[in-house]
Amino acid sequence: MEQTVVLVKPDGVKRGLIGEVIRRFERMGLKIVALKMVKADDNLLLKHYQSDKKETLERWGRKTLKTYTEYGKDAKKDFGTDDPIELGKLVNKWLFDYVKSGPMVVMLVEGKHAVENVCNAAGPTMPVQAPPGTIRGDFSTDSAAYANEEKRGVTNIVHISASLEEANFEKTLWFTPSEIHDYKRTDELI
Repeated sequence: MEQTVVLVKPDGVKRGLIGEVIRRFERMGLKIVALKMVKADDNLLLKHYQSDKKETLERWGRKTLKTYTEYGKDAKKDFGTDDPIELGKLVNKWLFDYVKSGPMVVMLVEGKHAVENVCNAAGPTMPVQAPPGTIRGDFSTDSAAYANEEKRGVTNIVHISASLEEANFEKTLWFTPSEIHDYKRTDELI
């Protein structure tokens, strides 16, 4: 059985979507083996997003430049730079401001192909690209284009681990072993 991390971000918490997010995973036959509400600090977020790494900042900056190109905008004009690392630092600040804007619900979800199933249920990171029926597609219409223009993080309801490797890493950041529970769902007893 795989385990994967899901964060219901502050916009999801503030909109009362915690139960809806949990319901979707439980309906799929996945189970919640750890759950808590937290207010993340810079140190934890730095580890989680690995934004102290040049590669991470550069990747975020390049994504920002790509979005600006797609929408016919000029990053240098709007932000005073088109350097990917400098843009990545701006994105990092906006992201941290967003995820620190309120409490988050952090859960560890377990089941067969948990990582892939949770990714499919959440939909693509950019809500504007997420199809109806996914968490992001049903509850957000945000995009990097609007978020960048408004100098803020993309409000996309949830963070999900994108791979088993990422899930295993994030699990150690967000949970201690004593917070993770082993139990059988009723449907597992059959």
